[in-house]
Amino acid sequence: MRDLLAPTLAVPLARFRRGGRDAVAWALRLTVAAVASYVAALALFPGTVPLLAPLTALLVVQFTPVSLLASGLDRVVSVVAGVSVAVGFSAVVPLAWWSLGLLIAVSILLGQALRLGSNLIEVPISAMLVLGVGSLGVESAGWQRVAETLVGAGVGVLSNLLFPPKVATEDASNAIKDLADDVARLLDRAAEEMTRLDSSGKDVAAHATEWLDEARLATYSIPRVGTALLRAEQSRRLNVRALGTPDTGPGLRQGLEALEHSAVAVRSMFRAVYDATNDDTWPRGEVGEAVGTSLEELFRDLAAGLAAFGELVRAEAQPQRREGRAPDTARVQEALEGLHEARARLNDLLLMNSAPVLSELHFALLSTVKRLLSELDLDERIRRQLRLRPAPSTLARASRRRPGSNPRTVELQTVDPQTLELRPGDPPDRPGGASAGG
Repeated sequence: MRDLLAPTLAVPLARFRRGGRDAVAWALRLTVAAVASYVAALALFPGTVPLLAPLTALLVVQFTPVSLLASGLDRVVSVVAGVSVAVGFSAVVPLAWWSLGLLIAVSILLGQALRLGSNLIEVPISAMLVLGVGSLGVESAGWQRVAETLVGAGVGVLSNLLFPPKVATEDASNAIKDLADDVARLLDRAAEEMTRLDSSGKDVAAHATEWLDEARLATYSIPRVGTALLRAEQSRRLNVRALGTPDTGPGLRQGLEALEHSAVAVRSMFRAVYDATNDDTWPRGEVGEAVGTSLEELFRDLAAGLAAFGELVRAEAQPQRREGRAPDTARVQEALEGLHEARARLNDLLLMNSAPVLSELHFALLSTVKRLLSELDLDERIRRQLRLRPAPSTLARASRRRPGSNPRTVELQTVDPQTLELRPGDPPDRPGGASAGG
């Protein structure tokens, strides 16, 4: 049983160990901020239980520096709006079931008008809690609630300024690496299964259905990786811990785009394999075995390319980049050479048999190889990072924010600076896109 569970649990356990220290640090930051806000509120309102202050601090501290200001402001506005509604209602109508419903409806409409987003529900909650103390204490309870919210928001903002959160670049790079590894493992497993499968089409088609389903699941995780990358980009803004560190955002963004297009291409390839092997005209005998062997070799070459590219993207975002050491690109170059050889083998295979079903599969496989050669190409990676650079005006503003800095020396890409020169004849840009399928 242990041998069966070990491969399944290896990846989740590795990810847990990798993020365990960060999780503990994040929990400590939240705890310290909440306790500090409670102590501060208790000093202002002795004899009370000001739980709203630590609650607000918890909600504020979890945001990145650039978003915590807007979040804290929205929360303060929502509490003030709720208190104002409660004070107004207590002066006009008594508390009853119908007035409570009217209070909630008005509070929600007011929150929508103020565009409070996730803090909208705080408006009716504040109104109900303040109204629940009775008509005589509504005003004093309301202002205490506002004060507790201000204390919690202030402590939360101060906590993020004194103890800024880490720049989440490593989390984003690990998420991108995990995406590449997931697709590479699927391709490796498909290649391993091809060695044991019969050359008859139906046997391969049954497994191709499973590969296609897993490829869909891999593409479904792309939005989650995009969220991690967006969080990493936001964590650099207004964060003193980002000063003096290279901006790896363009490299990570290009890596995610390349892997997204590659994953969709792999999914389309598995669909083409299923359609071809499920066809009644699928060749048998020597030709079928040759096609099966070619598929196995192609899957392994594609897996090697994706795994190497994912490792390169992660390596370029590691701390050693700050010391000027460029990541090793030899593994990616070797994988690209393997893909070129795979394309040549596919062309040779088509010469053996030009049956319609094999011709359609051949063009689908060639399209996948061409897509990955384009997405994993190092020169294309450089061009995309140049397009993802901030505008010159942004660089100028960044220079003004950092006295003594030169915008021309700000490192905005994560590739080896020696490779920045494009080869003669290279186009400055090309339209990119992913083929649909599956």
